[in-house]
Amino acid sequence: MTEQRNKPIPNPCVGVCALDENDLCIACQRSGIEIAEWGVYTNEEKVDVWKKIKQRESGDFSE
Repeated sequence: MTEQRNKPIPNPCVGVCALDENDLCIACQRSGIEIAEWGVYTNEEKVDVWKKIKQRESGDFSE
């Protein structure tokens, strides 16, 4: 389990940064805050962001 916590979590950025009216990137589905703070997030926080991205991609915007 410790190994997984130390494993790098990939950045979801695809190089198209454009926020929509809901402050979500139209390409990676992260919020402006999630984009700005990605570099200081812990691996656990990054995993949580990936979970939110998957929810958003499926049309579930409740958080």
